[in-house]
Amino acid sequence: MNKNQILKQYFGYDSFREGQETLIDSILSGRDAFGIMPTGSGKSLCFQIPALMMEGITLVISPLIALMKDQVAALNQAGVFAAFLNSSLTASQYHKALSFAKEGKYPIIYVAPERLMTEEFQDFARHARIAMVAVDEAHCVSQWGQDFRPSYLKIVDFINQLPVRPVVSAFTATATKEVREDIIDILMLREPEVVTTGYDRPNLYLGVQAPKDKYAAVKNFIDTHPNQSGIIYCQTRKLVEEVCDRLGRDGISVTRYHAGLSDKERHQNQDDFIFDRYQVMVATNAFGMGIDKSNVRFVLHYNMPKSIEELYQEIGRTSRDQEPGECILFYSGQDVVMNQFFIDNNQDNQELDDLTRKVVTERDRERLKKMTYYCFTNECLRDYILRYFGEYGSNYCGNCVNCLTQFETVDVTEIAKALIGCVSSSRQRYGVNVIIDTVHGANTAKIRQYRMDTNPYYSVLAKTPSYKLRQVVNHLMLKEYLTVTNDEYSIVKLTADSEKLMESQEPVMMKMAKEQEPALREKTGKKSKKPKLAGVELTEQDEALFEKLRRLRAEIAKEEKVPPYIVFSDKTLVHMCAVKPKTKTEMLTVSGVGEFKYDKYGERFMQCMDSDLSI
Repeated sequence: MNKNQILKQYFGYDSFREGQETLIDSILSGRDAFGIMPTGSGKSLCFQIPALMMEGITLVISPLIALMKDQVAALNQAGVFAAFLNSSLTASQYHKALSFAKEGKYPIIYVAPERLMTEEFQDFARHARIAMVAVDEAHCVSQWGQDFRPSYLKIVDFINQLPVRPVVSAFTATATKEVREDIIDILMLREPEVVTTGYDRPNLYLGVQAPKDKYAAVKNFIDTHPNQSGIIYCQTRKLVEEVCDRLGRDGISVTRYHAGLSDKERHQNQDDFIFDRYQVMVATNAFGMGIDKSNVRFVLHYNMPKSIEELYQEIGRTSRDQEPGECILFYSGQDVVMNQFFIDNNQDNQELDDLTRKVVTERDRERLKKMTYYCFTNECLRDYILRYFGEYGSNYCGNCVNCLTQFETVDVTEIAKALIGCVSSSRQRYGVNVIIDTVHGANTAKIRQYRMDTNPYYSVLAKTPSYKLRQVVNHLMLKEYLTVTNDEYSIVKLTADSEKLMESQEPVMMKMAKEQEPALREKTGKKSKKPKLAGVELTEQDEALFEKLRRLRAEIAKEEKVPPYIVFSDKTLVHMCAVKPKTKTEMLTVSGVGEFKYDKYGERFMQCMDSDLSI
């Protein structure tokens, strides 16, 4: 079979997405390849399809057990023999899988990087025909990447010990220019075909809120998005427990995930979420990498992540089937302090020398600063993320809170100069709150203790609301007229541009929301029109049919012991509702239905639709 026939027969698609065919052709020609493609864009097909056409075995290096299990289950459901080799297998299971691999039963084998250098696996690899080594989540190889894993550095040693060098391919969704160069150098890719399809996920709504009561905001969001699957990320295990317990008491179908749970409970909770037994997962950032659940419709950040890379990875778990999804970050100043603490007490880089560890820490602090600016900016949030990764758009996406909020351009020169003057006259010794309280004229114990009530700028902006003063401070930091120190006290400091602003006759202009509340138009607090699925606005009758098909899918998933989305995605079920196929030919026109899956499930789904239509 050729690549198009494989795409249709095993995966049920009629055409390739952007970048896929270029990478597949490169690999089939024997050339190394490097794909930087957003989550949900079909990266895995770029190495799975060549693997089914090449003579020999494709080894897929994967960082997490969950990712391997998910992808192998999906391949087996599609009719492709595949296996994984990792620590989740018992000794007998591992030896049995390795025995089948030696017999050539599997064209695709997923393996953890830690397994590569074991004597048993190396013996297998030396005597097998390895056609390709595909490195998934390739950013893990770079110490400048957000998920650096020292075990990934062993990949090149493993490849160099093979009798014949295979094609090497690498794939990631997140890589700045520096990380891309690092990946190519460390993996020693030979003149690779590099394809970057962009970082944009236009189906995702992006928002930032600064609510006084985070829990109430989260609960309100879930209440207005009934029956939707979603993830809530919290900064600490303690917060995960608190939020999960409160949601459970409030009647939400919820479970939890963090490193403090036993392996058994973590695996059980993860399965409960993946198999749709629970609607909402509350978790630390230990959860999610490799989770391919396609019907996650929202990701809420209870706290601000440490970096744009982390934010992008986590929101990437939303609507992997390209349907509409929502990603809301609930910000507070305490998030910055807590993240700074995590960076300063990071234990993940102990294998690095002192100088490199210091450089990595400074890099993490700079990333935290860029992440904080994301929460401040009144510009397009999507454009902010894209520019971070080196892409430039129109600064208007029409699907983020800032693009959907009415702004006006305001002259804030007087406020800006008073704030900078206060920082200067207090000899750059205090944090943001003290500066704002001083110019606002607050009569607090701290202001009196620091004698800021005698500062020449005390009370000069008494009539300006505190929230507006904070907005201007954030704007000055965003434009680098002010900065804050990277320590637990976060002291406000002047920059090289501070004096230029004070001496300039040019006005300082900034965008401000017309609403009185500065954080966010309450998009998430109202029930909106049901979004289209797969570009189709379902009728009430079709919605009932969709739910009926979902129940059948759940029944089959239970029989097969796989997550429901591995049987068919929501998108495929919606297409069925639109097409209402009555024959095999019609059923094979549905996106996501290939020959193998038709043979397994097609008749049952057509009978389900037929019985519904005959009522």
